[in-house]
Amino acid sequence: MIVFDLKCGQGHRFEAWFRDTASFEAQVEAGEIDCAVCGDRQVTKALMAPNITTGEGRDKARAERPEVTAELVARAHAAMRELRAHVEKTHEDVGLRFPEEVRRIHYGEAASRAIYGEASTDDAEALAEEGIGIIPIGPARRDA
Repeated sequence: MIVFDLKCGQGHRFEAWFRDTASFEAQVEAGEIDCAVCGDRQVTKALMAPNITTGEGRDKARAERPEVTAELVARAHAAMRELRAHVEKTHEDVGLRFPEEVRRIHYGEAASRAIYGEASTDDAEALAEEGIGIIPIGPARRDA
């Protein structure tokens, strides 16, 4: 699997996973990739900066990395809870039927609508290979 930074005709940037470059090119040619923001299908690869470091570069990057504090972790958790609450409020929960239902929507077999649910790692990878973009938001906290 490989991740590419992509850009649509409207200038939105997003990432997507593909089996390989040939898979990306075939999906673009078939119009199977659309912008994660606006749905535009005029998608191209965006310029990507390689992430190659030498030993010295790793040490410098490590030194420049912000310190992960309890406050930073708490803020990240709060943001994720807000995101999940928003999704649960504005999207239809299709549960374990998520991979099947998102495919039906993608291929025009079901009405387009905002959904969420559960997918295994294998299902998520298969959806990505089909050019179906999904965004993992993590599991719901059952104890909260």
